[in-house]
Amino acid sequence: MVETSSGRLHPHGQRRGVAAFVAANKTLLTAVWVVGFTLVFLWQSASISGGTGAGGGGGFLRLRLAPLPPARPAPRLRPTAYNLTDFGGVGDGRAVNTEAFERAVEAIAVLAERGGGQLNVPPGRWLTAPFNLTSHMTLFLAEGAEILGIPDEKYWPLMPALPSYGYGRERKGPRFGSLIHGQNLKDVVITGHNGTINGQGEVWWLKHRRRMLNNTRPPLVQLMWSKDIIVSNITLRSSPFWHLHPYDCTNVTVSNVTILSPVSGAPNTDGIDPDSCQDVLIENCYISVGDDAIAVKSGWDQYGIAYDRPSSNILIRNVTARSLVSAGISIGSEMSGGIANVTVENVRIWESRRGVRIKTAAGRGGFIHNISYRNITFDNVRAGIVIKVDYNEHADDGYDRSAFPDIKGISFNEIYGRGVRVPVRAHGSDIIPIKGISFQDMSVGISYKKKHIFQCSYVEGRVIGAVFPKPCENLDIYDEQGQLVKRAVTLNSTEVDYDI
Repeated sequence: MVETSSGRLHPHGQRRGVAAFVAANKTLLTAVWVVGFTLVFLWQSASISGGTGAGGGGGFLRLRLAPLPPARPAPRLRPTAYNLTDFGGVGDGRAVNTEAFERAVEAIAVLAERGGGQLNVPPGRWLTAPFNLTSHMTLFLAEGAEILGIPDEKYWPLMPALPSYGYGRERKGPRFGSLIHGQNLKDVVITGHNGTINGQGEVWWLKHRRRMLNNTRPPLVQLMWSKDIIVSNITLRSSPFWHLHPYDCTNVTVSNVTILSPVSGAPNTDGIDPDSCQDVLIENCYISVGDDAIAVKSGWDQYGIAYDRPSSNILIRNVTARSLVSAGISIGSEMSGGIANVTVENVRIWESRRGVRIKTAAGRGGFIHNISYRNITFDNVRAGIVIKVDYNEHADDGYDRSAFPDIKGISFNEIYGRGVRVPVRAHGSDIIPIKGISFQDMSVGISYKKKHIFQCSYVEGRVIGAVFPKPCENLDIYDEQGQLVKRAVTLNSTEVDYDI
């Protein structure tokens, strides 16, 4: 036993005293611990600036924020490179930089014989009216660079209607030219460290809804009658109309591009619309817009038939798409010059009204041949696969009522999904049948329990192997070895429970 008279505390009494103190002052001790931990953290994360505060006597603790990493230098992709600031550009979001862009393009145009030139757009907000590109040019948008379209329509030039459309897509007469434009060009690159081209389309969308515009709204980027085009590693957003519109171009690559606009309230803001184009690659893109994410086109009714320039040899792969209003990937509806040899693979479509869609009508003429879909995933999509032949929106009353499009050779392989209300709605007609359609390796989780969720009419084709949900009886059934199991029952229609 330890005596208290010796000046030593009894150890059991010490434990009891500490425990009693802790119990009585738990809130106070917790607050002290929090304050102490915070001070240690601040001491480790900060330094005393000059040892004192202002005036040398305050001793204030000043956080030293980690410096922003230096901007990545733009790689030299051409023999000669300029900065927009070399031509008087000011990136404050208020100064109008149209003349700076135009002077830069003029300087690059004279370098064509020497390999062209590169225009670097540094970090900043570069307000501008529309301007043109030139051949053998690279437009490079640094990280943090944003080209802004001026929202006042008086700065936007009017251009003739596209010859395969007859007039502006929304209004008769001329159309507004795009923010970034080019015609009859060769070897054009638009790229960067994920800089942004922003159309600031909100004013345009509002005026369109209120019918305050006399001409068709402008695309964001439009290149016409050009070849050897690359658009990569940038963001396009809030276009007044379609975001990226290659028109009658050859050898086009769109890679690692993000395209964004509101999924509602931003009408006709398609993502990428290759139109009468050949040899196109669209890959590794994320698109969430107010209309079709990607729509392959080739002209409208009699104007497209007369222009006679198909879209062909198009590969769309590794794309994530969202469209609450329309579809992830569309063919048409303007397809009067014909569309052939399109492959869509490794695509995820989420939170959308439709997944993949083919749309046309009597009066379009033209053809849709050899369209292949592989490894497509639908996630919470109202209708997965839609083929529609009564999309009766016409340029004018001069279209040929007997110009019937020809649809054949449409294949669907490795189609998956969940939360899909109608996996398939393929409706031809007696004058526009769907020929040579096939489904293989399909398993789509459904959210709608009525009987006819795989809908068909006026279709001819086959189902190979396991397909879920149960396919319509309009199709021949084959096993995995390609042996016929059951012939189609000739049906001209499947009951439709509601409109898609």
